[in-house]
Amino acid sequence: MIFGRVKSLDAILATAEKKSLHRSLGAFQLTMLGIGAVIGTGIFVLTAEAAQKAGPGMMLAFVIAGFVCAVAALCYAEMAAMVPVSGSAYTYSYAVMGELIAWMVGWALILEYAVAAGAVSVGWSGYVVGLIEHTFHLDIPDLLTRGPFDGGMVNLPAMLIAGLVTWLLVIGTKESASVNAVLVLIKVAALTLFIVLALPVMNMEKFTPFAPLGFSGISAAAASIFFAYVGFDAVSTAAEETKNPQRNMPIGLIGSLGICTIFYMLVAAGVIGTVGAQPVTAGGIPIAEGGIALAPGSTALSQQCAALAAAGTEAVTCSKEALAWTLREIGWPQIGNLLGLAAGLALPSVILMMMFGQTRIFFVMSRDGLLPAVFSKVHPTFKTPYVITILTGIFVALFAAFFPVGILADISNSGTLFAFAAVSIAVLVLRRTDPTRKRPFRTPAIMLTAPIAILGCMYLFWSLGVETKLMFVGWAAVGLIVYFAYSRSRSHVGRGVSDVPELDAGIPPQPVPPLPGAHTPGGQDA
Repeated sequence: MIFGRVKSLDAILATAEKKSLHRSLGAFQLTMLGIGAVIGTGIFVLTAEAAQKAGPGMMLAFVIAGFVCAVAALCYAEMAAMVPVSGSAYTYSYAVMGELIAWMVGWALILEYAVAAGAVSVGWSGYVVGLIEHTFHLDIPDLLTRGPFDGGMVNLPAMLIAGLVTWLLVIGTKESASVNAVLVLIKVAALTLFIVLALPVMNMEKFTPFAPLGFSGISAAAASIFFAYVGFDAVSTAAEETKNPQRNMPIGLIGSLGICTIFYMLVAAGVIGTVGAQPVTAGGIPIAEGGIALAPGSTALSQQCAALAAAGTEAVTCSKEALAWTLREIGWPQIGNLLGLAAGLALPSVILMMMFGQTRIFFVMSRDGLLPAVFSKVHPTFKTPYVITILTGIFVALFAAFFPVGILADISNSGTLFAFAAVSIAVLVLRRTDPTRKRPFRTPAIMLTAPIAILGCMYLFWSLGVETKLMFVGWAAVGLIVYFAYSRSRSHVGRGVSDVPELDAGIPPQPVPPLPGAHTPGGQDA
């Protein structure tokens, strides 16, 4: 029953064949595409979170998360190349493992995209509020810039940016490759400047103890920091436009993830070596003397941070703009403000991309009959799916208003990890059940790569907090109820209707690569 109701791969392929793409991307372009899609967001918004969980050991957390991403991406690429419509893990699962698994993956991806957009909105708010406070010497009350978990009441700037991005999507804003390229350059330049200024003044004593909370702390940080790599599937979906994909895809994927990991480790080293990254503990008692590290995003942590600030000894784990704060602490206040400005300019495009991804999945699920048809209603003037865009925007704004960045990133990761594990299983299953199917890209050493990817995703999922795991189970249970109460009886595939909504005219576009002149992965050029 689980593997019943498979969407016909042949129907998808026949439709996609009519608009096959020119193979134009080489290993270098793929690597640049990967760096552009990945770099920046997580390191800007989650450094303090990782430090509170792992201390200096967060450097190792980047390596673990990057490795799991690499093996999952190799599996994802085989599936993306076999089902060459501009879909997602939802489309791939539907074509391979059937409707129920596809529904669960689509339902999990709602967590990935909508909650991630909320997390980036909160991160954006932290940097922009810090920039305004330090540039104009104002003190904006925490009540209006932090959620209730974080010692405030509501995060208005985060709500505001989520609302603004929603409005831009409704009126039909498209991403542009040139603008994307400029924003990627801004992020890379800001991070490079941070490394150049922070590394020369490092103090190696700050690295001890390296893992104050043991390996479990590093695992927990890796599960959170996984968020810093979300977006790498942009490379996987470019398989059908890649020259010699068998050679170039692994180079592009592993190359871009490797470069990003090194970049992230250098930034992390800059933070640790200059201002230290030991977790904040209850009552300020050192962990070596039995002190208890406080949970990131908790009210107890925000109260302890307030006490530290009052005593004039702030910690990086308390900062909402960790990188800008670090630069100000080591004597570069203006450059710190510039880095805050870079984050303020670059992060809204990430929110835009994540909300595109969300509305896109809703749109396709709605056209497949699994969600009400009103969700894929297209605006008569703007030609955008405005109902689902506004609905998504409201949820993103509410997430951003009331939850801290760490909790949102963890919830988002739970959905992503589930989707990637499902795709890795699908690749393995399909090698057995359909060995003759044409595969433009084959995952190298599949019998090794896929199980490592599945186990890696499970390990990171298990390392998430108990509340996050319970929330994911609750969300999955609600999804199953919706599926059996509504979607199953209305599904187009179940009723024998064969269509490929991924190619419909009103569908939101794929994320655009920051490479002027390159095609958008999946065939619908924005």
